[in-house]
Amino acid sequence: MPKMKTNSSAKKRFKLTGTGKIARKNAFKSHILTKMSTKRKRNLTHTSLVSDADMGNVKRMLCIGK
Repeated sequence: MPKMKTNSSAKKRFKLTGTGKIARKNAFKSHILTKMSTKRKRNLTHTSLVSDADMGNVKRMLCIGK
């Protein structure tokens, strides 16, 4: 049986935390930022966690678990 391949785009976008959760960066922070308030841009800088609904798909792409 061949080894599972990790999705290359997923390994660049997601990071595993110490407690086993998956961290991600926020969207809407790449361009057209002039119309956005400074507070909103600053809050988008921080990382957040992947939701429970998407956790299975992300773990499958990263080959985590079964």
